[in-house]
Amino acid sequence: MNNLGRLAELKASNYLAKKRYTIVDYNYTSRFGEIDIIAKNKKYLAFVEVKMRNENSIASPKEFVDYSKQQKLIATAKLFLASHPTDLQPRFDVIEVFCKNGKIKSIKHLENAFELV
Repeated sequence: MNNLGRLAELKASNYLAKKRYTIVDYNYTSRFGEIDIIAKNKKYLAFVEVKMRNENSIASPKEFVDYSKQQKLIATAKLFLASHPTDLQPRFDVIEVFCKNGKIKSIKHLENAFELV
């Protein structure tokens, strides 16, 4: 991951912290893939995918979390939950990070971006 990608994940983590989420884990990996951020609040355990794109990108960052990526995130989340039981409701979020000229311009948090199918 490049420096801008790391910065995007850091900004996303800071954004979640400001929304009163507690970061549980970063870059949680399994044989199925990786979850960028796992965070919790009073009701939810959010499995968060951070996607960054230029402001003038042809597609929104969320569109790059396709069905295949969603299945990898779901499988990885199931493994996490198997070893970290919780009473919180699991949820899959996407944080879109928009940049321009190598600088982060804005962040958009899409709660419950997709569900188990």
